Amino acid sequence: MSLGLVLGFLFVIVCGLAFVCAGYFAFKKNKSGIIAGAVVGCIFALLLVTVPPSFHTVQAGEIAVVKHLGEARGVRSAGTHFDFWVTETYIVYDAKVQNMEIVAQAYSKDAQTMDIAMTVQYQIDEAQAIKIANQYGSIDILANRLQSIAIEKAKSTLSSYSAMNIIETRSTISPLVEDAIKSAVTEEYCVDIVAVVLTNIDFSDAFEQTVEDKMIAEQEKLKAEYEKETAIVNAEKELEVAKLAAQAKIEAAKADAQAVIEAASAEAKSIQLKSIEVARALGFAIDEEEIKDADGIVTGIEYTIDFTGKSAEEIKVITDYMQYLEYLAKWDGKLPTVVAGESATIMIPTNPTASTTPATGTTTTPAE
Repeated sequence: MSLGLVLGFLFVIVCGLAFVCAGYFAFKKNKSGIIAGAVVGCIFALLLVTVPPSFHTVQAGEIAVVKHLGEARGVRSAGTHFDFWVTETYIVYDAKVQNMEIVAQAYSKDAQTMDIAMTVQYQIDEAQAIKIANQYGSIDILANRLQSIAIEKAKSTLSSYSAMNIIETRSTISPLVEDAIKSAVTEEYCVDIVAVVLTNIDFSDAFEQTVEDKMIAEQEKLKAEYEKETAIVNAEKELEVAKLAAQAKIEAAKADAQAVIEAASAEAKSIQLKSIEVARALGFAIDEEEIKDADGIVTGIEYTIDFTGKSAEEIKVITDYMQYLEYLAKWDGKLPTVVAGESATIMIPTNPTASTTPATGTTTTPAE
């Protein structure tokens, strides 16, 4: 029993008790109790029939449209209201957010069939409750209209995309469907679309098998490419290791050759300096002159043997000794040139691998 009926009955009971008391006192005063009792009973019966049903209760989250003799005139919010039930009737609408579950079939751009399931959440506009009562009457009729619009817009949106595109971008399709439905449900429908969610999209078994086979093929292709790239990387690593090993051998050989050249160069320089000492011991005059580069840095010492006033035998001793040096000074791949005359020249370069440029009667040794 609603709160309105309870209040109505309480009101009738209180009024009835009041009438009974009034009739009793009237009966004692004028002894006309039959008439008073009849009046009290009629009034009590009238109140019992009219008052309790006229109390109406509207629950929280509901809204009621009041019709006066069939014409929608007012709106009642949550609470208890008194409207004479003979002339006033209530149509109660649920004003909370409603969930509408929709299942339909649609087609993609490439004519693939799909079964879609979506949830549409909507809420009636309380300010337009009278319009809903006049135009739709029942919320169910309005809900059916909303369902038709939702299905139509969902199909239209999905038909703009291929099946593969829908599968790949499914997360972005739902907002597009929601925007399309919200744009279609204008103010004339007296509701606000709260949210639209595509909960499921199912394609035919044949198409899903095709998609699965394609994904497997792509995975195998990616695996083959990965294995190929791995093989290339491993081969490049092995080649690099081989190159480094070969380079190491080449560098070792160069080091060994350089060591031999430097040893031979050192020995040749030692013998060449000894030739200077031999010439000095035989009484030859030895002139020394520093050799400098363009920056003024001393790069060697030039020795000059003066043969003036010496006999042929004395000169021959030095000349034979210098010819012997030709066989020792092979560190640069070239034999030094010896010119005999008034003087003899021995060139001792600062770089063992540089070519020897002879000068008459002169011997050069590197600076210390």
